[in-house]
Amino acid sequence: MYGGDEVNALVLDVGSLYVKGGYAGDDVPKAIFPSVVGVDGTDPAVQDGQNGAEAMDVDGEDGDTRAPAKAVRRNAAGQMLHVGHSALGFRREGMEVSATVKDGLYGDMDQLEALWEHAISDRLRAQASEHAILLAEPTFQTREAREAVVTAMFEKQRPPAVFLAKNAVLASFATGRQTSLVVDAGHEGTTITAVHDGFALTKSTVRSPLGGALLSRAMAASVKTRGAVIRPRFSFNRIEKSPGQWQVEDRKPATTDSYNTWAVEQVAGEIKEALCRVSDSAFDPTENANIPTVKYELPDGTEIEVGPDRFAVPELLFNPALLSTFDMDTVKSYDGNELKDLPGMVADAISRCDVDIRRDMWAGIVLSGGGALMTGLRERLESGLAQLAPPASRLKVVSPANSTERRFAVWIGAPSPGFLDFELTIESHRGHQS
Repeated sequence: MYGGDEVNALVLDVGSLYVKGGYAGDDVPKAIFPSVVGVDGTDPAVQDGQNGAEAMDVDGEDGDTRAPAKAVRRNAAGQMLHVGHSALGFRREGMEVSATVKDGLYGDMDQLEALWEHAISDRLRAQASEHAILLAEPTFQTREAREAVVTAMFEKQRPPAVFLAKNAVLASFATGRQTSLVVDAGHEGTTITAVHDGFALTKSTVRSPLGGALLSRAMAASVKTRGAVIRPRFSFNRIEKSPGQWQVEDRKPATTDSYNTWAVEQVAGEIKEALCRVSDSAFDPTENANIPTVKYELPDGTEIEVGPDRFAVPELLFNPALLSTFDMDTVKSYDGNELKDLPGMVADAISRCDVDIRRDMWAGIVLSGGGALMTGLRERLESGLAQLAPPASRLKVVSPANSTERRFAVWIGAPSPGFLDFELTIESHRGHQS
């Protein structure tokens, strides 16, 4: 057992969009950077002009637009792994963008280890061997995957102790509840899990690819139907021909499809976050075709006008059938069935719980994750659930009023140092391995 008030633990949450890292007990994480990794086989000693790299303006680490040397690591195959805002924003020919979290689970362990190393060493400037580490993990992670994560952490970072906590449990703790139904609206998808007395009831878990990434792709498709092109910031130059008159020239850089797709989705996500909001009731794009438009300026200076799609894109959460109106490929649920709407998934998750705790689930629905930031989502979800809840049940959907608390609910839910007891110590790990 390792714990007590003297433990200055690190908390790491590797999500499908961002990695959050910091110290247990702090209000917000100190390190926040993308969880995708750039993978290429280029020698880091090659000069920028020789390898085709181009600097771009990003909101990265300390405002630096160049990839810091420490952000470059190698995987088992000898390929370079580029981690962090600056390293990803620094375009390279042949660099692929690879997601570390796939279908809600950790994929490549080399990439996961690179994210840990960047968070601990480069961003927090800490020595892992001097701090116990709390890892937030996907609620439905398998036992084999948990063992692989713990083994990798002990062997690569060598912390004195490790604690694994389910995302749903931490999100529930962030609102001061030990019993709740957590609706985690993430980037890659939405996960709904019941938490009872501080334990995640995995049998209740319902997952769906309805998440921020799907909405961003729908927004990109919407822009395309208007004849506009989302140009990533690295793909053009803006030249001032005369005072106030700018001309856009394509650069046609030799980038990979995955990097270009990632960059386009970043811009589409910014449009979605700036303009979209959830309608108060069911939204029909054809009946609201004359809704006032809002202008948005793309990175290349092109102005687009977005009207009904401001509401139609988030309406996908409540009516997945609208995907067909965005000229997108059919998306199935993880189990191969048709996508369910968000209220239907919540009702399904509650129906999987024991009868004697269902009333508590209806009365304590916690909305968290980046998707919870969308204006009107909580109210619309509560309205939709009112039609599905049993007549005698008390329905309540809660979400932190502060947008930061909603976005980082999983990380914030980590217990303060004095309440942490780490049963997985490096001594017990060595004993198990031997």
